Amino acid sequence: MADPKIGVYGLGTMGSALALNMADHGIPVAVSNVTADLIATFERRATPFAERITTAPDLPALVAALPKPRLLLAMIPSTGPVDEMLDTVIPLLEPGDTVIDAGNADFHATRRRAERLAESGLHFVGLGVSGGEAGARHGPSMMFGGSAQSWADLQPILEPIAARFEGTPCVDRMGPDGAGHFVKTVHNGIEYADMQMIAEVYDLLRNGLEHSAEAVADRLEAWNDGPLGSYLFEITAKILRYDDPLGEGPMVDAIRDAAGQKGTGRWTVIEAVQLGQSATMIEAAVAARSWSSETGLREAAGSTFGTARDRPAIDEGDLEAALLAARILEYAQGFRILAAASDRYGWGLDYAAIARVWRAGCIIRAKLLDDISEAFTEGTPQGQLFLAPRFADIFATGIPALRRVVGAATAAGYPLPVLGAALTFWDMMRQPHGTANLIQAQRDFFGNHGYDRLDGQDSHHGPWWDD
Repeated sequence: MADPKIGVYGLGTMGSALALNMADHGIPVAVSNVTADLIATFERRATPFAERITTAPDLPALVAALPKPRLLLAMIPSTGPVDEMLDTVIPLLEPGDTVIDAGNADFHATRRRAERLAESGLHFVGLGVSGGEAGARHGPSMMFGGSAQSWADLQPILEPIAARFEGTPCVDRMGPDGAGHFVKTVHNGIEYADMQMIAEVYDLLRNGLEHSAEAVADRLEAWNDGPLGSYLFEITAKILRYDDPLGEGPMVDAIRDAAGQKGTGRWTVIEAVQLGQSATMIEAAVAARSWSSETGLREAAGSTFGTARDRPAIDEGDLEAALLAARILEYAQGFRILAAASDRYGWGLDYAAIARVWRAGCIIRAKLLDDISEAFTEGTPQGQLFLAPRFADIFATGIPALRRVVGAATAAGYPLPVLGAALTFWDMMRQPHGTANLIQAQRDFFGNHGYDRLDGQDSHHGPWWDD
């Protein structure tokens, strides 16, 4: 049996998939779990790789099985359980050892834990992993946050198991401490907006234009063959072709209209506001999921005000162009959050590298990410993705299409929270002079806050204070 190169603690769905991925790529791995039953289950699954698997009955035994410098990856809930694990392992580790949290973690907790371990000469890595169980088993996209030394130690393990885009592994060091987990958080926020946009267009096609689920699937597949091509379009088309095995009609029609969420979308929104940004498209997607859970209230409102909607006067050709323009704006908002965090925490994020890491393995993988990576490599005016020259032609046709889609859908009574937010963002950002002058006057009137004058003179108070 080969000596393990890394330990994996936590053999649930994701942890066991990552460990099997490592073993499948010739990387000897030691594993353990807080309960013995999952260890036994994993041993049965790992039979083809038995010579590369070492099992340990508990966490101290797992640490003892690892060579120095030790690499210990935890795939457990990134809340209290991670801190409890650290309480156990810190006394067992030595300077130069590395602990990796590969769960969805609040990056603030990751930064705190990195500081705690650094006091003992240890490294702490926040590793964002995207792609679900299939990705973890066969090639995830991974966003690494940690020291340069820990990256040097882990790179030979992470690159072989990562997803690949044209031969390039979709894993990279984002920066120190919480950078990796923050990039993964924003990834998930973009994922929320992407999913909601697709749902909005599905509503227009299925309910507004009265297409069958199969016809909508045909449309999405056609779009997936073009610039909108992405994992989410691919799986949505597949979903719409499944029939309900317990009833009649499409499977999607048998599913309750109430979307769940684990909280990473909310984290993105909260951090955006804290950083002085406002990711309105992600905010709208989070709001839509929250409203969807209020089934009783929506039923009551429908009974009170009616549920009738008109047939939207939409040209289906506009939908593809509108979606493409909105998707660029969605990524633009996401990268604005990343830029604000990079400045705040001194991470020095490489936006082209982030886009490259997202090109395969992750949930938001899409053809568009290749263009986004190239745009950042070429240099974006004022650092803004939506100002990149390579997207000018897309906006030239896509924004008028988006305007027609949003206008027609709104007139017919169809809510478009994310697509509507995309259009508002576009219109707000292209106006050199908006309406904040009135807001500043209001603030001065009721709060004596003053304002800046257009002619550059010092801040003043309005004449209303002379009365």
